[in-house]
Amino acid sequence: MIVRNIKDVIGTKDEIKTATWTSRRMLLRKDGMGFSFHETVIYPGTETHIHYQNHFEAVYVVEGDGEIETIADGKKYKLEPGVMYALNEHDEHWLRGGKEPMRVICVFNPPLTGSEVHDDKGVYPLVTEDEPEIKEIA
Repeated sequence: MIVRNIKDVIGTKDEIKTATWTSRRMLLRKDGMGFSFHETVIYPGTETHIHYQNHFEAVYVVEGDGEIETIADGKKYKLEPGVMYALNEHDEHWLRGGKEPMRVICVFNPPLTGSEVHDDKGVYPLVTEDEPEIKEIA
C-alpha cells in the first residue's frame, strides 16, 4: 500500500513550479500503478498552452475558478469546483486561471516520472524506462 500526505511533497523535487502553475506529484511512474496522480494549483489570471500528444489526462476541479478553451474549435468551458474534464483525444487547449487560485486533481496515463514541464508546443515529453528523465523548461 502507498500512503502519502501532500505536506510531505511540498518543497521537495516532486513539487514542480512554473510561472503559471505548481504541481505536486503524489504518485509517479516509479510507483508502478500505471498512472500518475497530482494536485496542481493554477495561478489566477494566467494562461497555459497545453497539448499532451504523449499522455491522456483527466482533471477534477476542487476549488477556485478558471476556463479551458479547445484550440481546434474555440469552445470554452467554465471551470469551477465539481467540474471534471478529460483530454481523451490529446486535445490542444488553453488553460486559464480565473480570479482565484484553482486547485485541481489530475491523473495521467502513461504516468509521469515527476520532472516534466510543458515544452514550447505545450507537450510533456514521453519518458520511457530506457531513457533518462527529461526536464524541459517552458
